[in-house]
Amino acid sequence: MPRPLIGVSTYVAPATWSVWHDAPAELLPRQYSELVRAGGGLAALLPPDERVNAADEVVARLDGLVVAGGPDVAPARYHAVGGPHTQTPDADSLARDAWELALIHAALAQRVPLLGICRGMQLLNVALGGTLTQHLPDLLGGSKEHSPVPGVYGRHVVTAVPGTRTAEILGIEKLDVPTYHHQSLNRVGEGLRVSAHALDGTVEAVETTDDTRFVLGVQWHPEQGDDPRLTRALVAAVSAADREN
Repeated sequence: MPRPLIGVSTYVAPATWSVWHDAPAELLPRQYSELVRAGGGLAALLPPDERVNAADEVVARLDGLVVAGGPDVAPARYHAVGGPHTQTPDADSLARDAWELALIHAALAQRVPLLGICRGMQLLNVALGGTLTQHLPDLLGGSKEHSPVPGVYGRHVVTAVPGTRTAEILGIEKLDVPTYHHQSLNRVGEGLRVSAHALDGTVEAVETTDDTRFVLGVQWHPEQGDDPRLTRALVAAVSAADREN
């Protein structure tokens, strides 16, 4: 059997290489592709495409989708006003929001297995009508456990909810995971259930309530660690769907 083709969303940002400085580039940290490969898939990078139906066409050619981490989701996407700690969206981040939301909706409509990572989980929640907490330290009394130092991944413990797909994949033991986020889920979107928490109660994973599908989001950054179980499960979901068809 050929290895499943797993698309991973990318973004546009200035980059420098060879003699070129601050040139627009379509980027993704290489750890995401490595995580897909460690799970048994082939990685296909998906740069933003504003053409009508582009997301539908791309997803139709994929076996699975990973929506990567990144900057804050524009608060207008969940009918909120940006707070003092929320990043002000620019044209590139707005285009990324639109592209990744379109990818998520296409994957949901076409029943393509989906894994959201950090921002990807937050966008999945927003796509399904949920909202976000814009600055966790305000909610947690100033705690910076989830993003302790700018530009450096922290670590904290998460625990999966027994009986969920997340627990089936990762077990219910406490897991020490790489983390970097100052926002989190507030109201959970329609058709999602919380499937993991941090010790302070922060939502750390959500999944679909439809047990016949693979739709899962995690708030931490598995690509920054050495645990490929999430992408293995994504690839396994693709194989299971192929057997059913």
